[in-house]
Formats: sequence, structure tokens, C-alpha cells
Amino acid sequence: MSTTQVTTIELTELPDPAHDGKSISTVFHPPSLQAVHAEPTAGRTIDPPREFGLAPFHGFISNFTTVAGGFDFSEKLGREAGPGQANWLAAAYSLTQGAFVLISGRFGTIYGHQTTLLIGGAIFTLFSLVNAFCDNHMAFVAARALTGVGGGILMPNAVAIITVMIPPGHWRNIAMGCFGASAPIGGFFGALLTGIFLERTHWRWLFIFLLRLSFSAASQAVTLAGIFFSMPKDEPLDKGGKIDYVGAILGLGSLILFSFAWNQAPSSGWKGPAEITCLIVSILLFGLFLIWEGNFAKEPVMPLFIFKTPSFSALVLVVTLSYMSFAISQWYTITWLQTQRHWSVLETAVGYTPFLVVGPLSVFLAAWLLPRLAAQWIMAMGIGVLVVANMLVATMPVQQTYWAQAFPAIVLSCLSPDFVYVAAQLIVSNSVGRKYQGVAGSLIGTLNLYGNSLGIGVSGTIDGQISRNTHDQIRGFRAALYFGFAVAIVAIALDVLFVRVPKDNREGWDSSEEDSLIIGTGRSIAPAISSTHRR
Repeated sequence: MSTTQVTTIELTELPDPAHDGKSISTVFHPPSLQAVHAEPTAGRTIDPPREFGLAPFHGFISNFTTVAGGFDFSEKLGREAGPGQANWLAAAYSLTQGAFVLISGRFGTIYGHQTTLLIGGAIFTLFSLVNAFCDNHMAFVAARALTGVGGGILMPNAVAIITVMIPPGHWRNIAMGCFGASAPIGGFFGALLTGIFLERTHWRWLFIFLLRLSFSAASQAVTLAGIFFSMPKDEPLDKGGKIDYVGAILGLGSLILFSFAWNQAPSSGWKGPAEITCLIVSILLFGLFLIWEGNFAKEPVMPLFIFKTPSFSALVLVVTLSYMSFAISQWYTITWLQTQRHWSVLETAVGYTPFLVVGPLSVFLAAWLLPRLAAQWIMAMGIGVLVVANMLVATMPVQQTYWAQAFPAIVLSCLSPDFVYVAAQLIVSNSVGRKYQGVAGSLIGTLNLYGNSLGIGVSGTIDGQISRNTHDQIRGFRAALYFGFAVAIVAIALDVLFVRVPKDNREGWDSSEEDSLIIGTGRSIAPAISSTHRR
């Protein structure tokens, strides 16, 4: 005699129920309603290789166009091209990108990381096009800064998509490595395209080309749409949450004014009231930001409890100082090659070919080391090469073969940012819950980009003062590079003494992660699955 097996499944939050009952019986003969048992710690995942192809190269290409071509762009826009004059072209994009990274992760948490990423891409595309039609230095710098706003919205949400959808473990390490690899590759191609267009045609066509071909507005729209449709539906992790607008204004104002003061000082000096006023106001705003976030903000843009994570405060200083030192080494290597050895932008791009090879390799090496070596030692390796790179450039003769000191300095500096970034990003993302992944990614992204802008500004101030007082431009270069060397020494000391993070051997979310989500609904499945297992 045949028997029929019947199981009872409790329904939780079923939309539009067809009846008023609380259970439903199903017969296990096709077709049937099947209960799918999932591990409570799995969370949402996506196909890792697909994620790799979506790394945002656009921002890194755009960023390096005015780093490699800063002096040429200054001349063509009617501005003196010497050091201390062209630094805004290199710093403007990083300044606003770094500042807006601070708050855009929170926007992604509330409105969805994919949606926020699309908005950032649209802003980035619009002002990249505006750059092509700027006729003077001030307008060009302003457009670069607004382009950085789009990049600042785009980047941390791209990181959050990776860290929210891919559980800790091997695939997340590789995904973060691929994201990090887009920086050196994008930087190289940004310099190469800039050199080609500056030598062969009008500079405006560079930005039009970046929009018309693989980096065109249409292409970006397709790419961004591809991100939207190829990934699982993105439900906000904190839908209905509030934006801390007061904290956002105080934080952005502090960051922008502080970096503005340091980047304006190389050309204007500290004799005028504007720079000193901006510096003082920025410090006051930062103090108000801390008071507001710690005592009054109901949903802070930067929850201060994150800083209570072991070693986190030291990590913040280490990452900031590391990227300051990295930016100094890159800016003054390019400055030396172009102003003293009279290299063109295209020749400079060719000289930076190691970025294309060593950069990506360093990313995957860092990802490979993460489960095998404590993170502070990975960062120490990344900072240590900066110590050597800054010293190599600071001590090289004015005229010398590229292969003697410039080449090894460039090769070594390629290793640094990815070792520091991958280690720091994974430390932070693995230290906080999934709800705060966007915020955590935002903070490290802020330190990365803001450190670049601040490093160029502070070193430019040192360079300007020494050069004016001694009437020796090379001495100013060397002083700036020695400062970069000293900053790296401080960073490596803080890292070794105060950062204590064990190697990461996790595969999947911790059992304490109770906020696993169903793709497309955003509802927690952990309680239902737990009760199913108990039955």
C-alpha cells in the first residue's frame, strides 16, 4: 500500500496569503512545494568571477590623468607649471573623492549600494564631460573636484557590494584583490592616454575620448546598467534609516577645508589670512563633528564605536600616513622626471609601465598572504618599500639613467598601496557587522584618497618654502621626499607597535551574523532556518 509523506512548513511574512491558515500541506510528488534548507551563515553571494569584471577602473584612470599630466595641463590653461602651482590638478580629484567617500557608504546602506553606485557613476560621467569644455585653470580644477564627488560615491559602494555579498574567505580576498588591481592598471592607462592625446591632438579630446570609447558616457551607462542587472537585487541593509546631515556637513566641511589650506599654501604661502582661517575652521568643525557624532546623532554618519575595535585607531593613522608617503613619492618622481629631465607625459607613462605588471601582482600577493600572515606585517611590508622608494628618489642626481634609481623606486612603490589597502580593507570589513560594511569601506577609502591629497599639499608646502628660501628647486624636491621618508618611518613604527590583528582564516560569515538576507526580499532567514533545524 502506498503512503504519502506530508510535511508542515511554517510560513513567515508571506506576502498576499491565499488563505488565513498558518500552515500548508504539500505532497512530495512533482510538482511540489519544496522547502529549501540553507545554512544560516551563508548570506547573499554572487558569482565571484562576474564580480571581478565589474571593478571600477574609470575612477583610477581619471584620477591619474591630471597626476601624470598636471604640469602640461597647467601650461595649457594659462597657469605657471612649476611645483606648488600644478598641485591642485593632482589633488582636486582625490580631495573631493576622499571626502565624499566618508558619507556615501551610509547612503548606500539606506538606499541600496547598487543604486547609489549608479548615481555616483552618473555624476562622474557628467563632470568628466564638463572637463573637456573648461577654458581656464579654476574652472578645470572645479570640474575635476566635482568629478571626484562622483568617484567618492561610486568607490565605497563598489567595495560594499563585494563585502556584503561575498562572505569572508578565499573568494572575498580575491575579489578585493581584483578591486585593488584596478588602481595600478587604471593609473597606468590614465597616464598613457594622457600622454598620447597631449602629444597628438588637443587635450580636450582626451576627455571626449574617455567618454566616447570604452570609457564613454554610453559605455559607462551600459557598464553601470550591467552591474544593476547582473547582480542579485539589492535591498538596502538599513531601509528607512536616516541620514545624519549635520554630521555629514561638519565632516565634509572639516576634511575639505583642512586639505584646501594645505594644497593652497604651496602657491600662496601662509602669509595670507585665507589659508590660516581655513585651517583653524577645519579643526573647529572636526571637533564639532566628534561631539555631534558621539553625543547627539541618532544615526551617525561615522559611528564612533568603530574606533573601539582593537587596533583600529592606530590603523587609521597608519593608513593615512602610508598614503601620504605614497602620494609624495609618486608626485615628486613625476615632477623630477618632467621638470628636471624634461620627460614628456608619454615618456613618463612608459616609465610607469611597472605599474601595469607589479601592481596587480602585489594585489594578489597581498590577498594570498592574508590567511597566512598577520595583517600588521603585510602592511609593514607595504610601508617598508615606501621608506626605500622615497629615499631612492630623494638621493638621486639631477641627471641620471632611469634604470639606476627611478626604476627601482617606481617598482617598489607599486607594492605599497595594494598591500596597505587590501590588508586594511579586509581587517575593517571583517571587524564589523554586515550593516556597517559600507561605513567601514567608506572610512578606509577616505583615508586612502584623502591621504593622497593631504600628502601632496603638505609636501608641496615644504617644497615651496625651501625652494623660495634657498632659490634651489632641487633642494625643495629633496626636502619634500625626506618628509615622505619620515612619514613612512612613523607609519611603520605605529603599525609594528600598536596594530595587532590576527591572520584571517575564515570561510563564510560568523555564526554571530544574524542579518543574513534573502536575495530580492531583504528579510532575515536566520530565525526561520533555526526553527526548521530544531524540528
